[in-house]
Amino acid sequence: MTTFNISTRGQGLYEFTRDVRAWLAVQGDGDGLLTLFVRHTSCSLLIQENADPEVQTDLRNFFARLVPPTTDPSMSYLTHTYEGPDDMPAHIKAAMMPVSLSIPVQQGELALGTWQGIYLFEHRDQPHQRQVVAYLSH
Repeated sequence: MTTFNISTRGQGLYEFTRDVRAWLAVQGDGDGLLTLFVRHTSCSLLIQENADPEVQTDLRNFFARLVPPTTDPSMSYLTHTYEGPDDMPAHIKAAMMPVSLSIPVQQGELALGTWQGIYLFEHRDQPHQRQVVAYLSH
């Protein structure tokens, strides 16, 4: 088991596939199942396209429209607002998206598709230090 520390600079997708691959390289070349779990309630984990950065931009923009900040009149019903206008929307987004992922490992390699990468999706505006725990079962 290990923990990946991911520094964010505000809302957006942060790819850490390379870090996971480097850790797997040290684990050996067997088969297994990798479980990733983010230890926070205002960000998510995603497997998403890593070739065209417009995909990440469009995802961020979509979720910003779907769940706007609490300063938006459509969100006036929310009561958890004392940590900033992005906080409760971040919790809602994290409730809608996965906080854990399971990825098959074959001969020590992630069984991802050609254009797939592993991302932490930060839902808060301010920079954060995020922790993702990884466990490889054989």
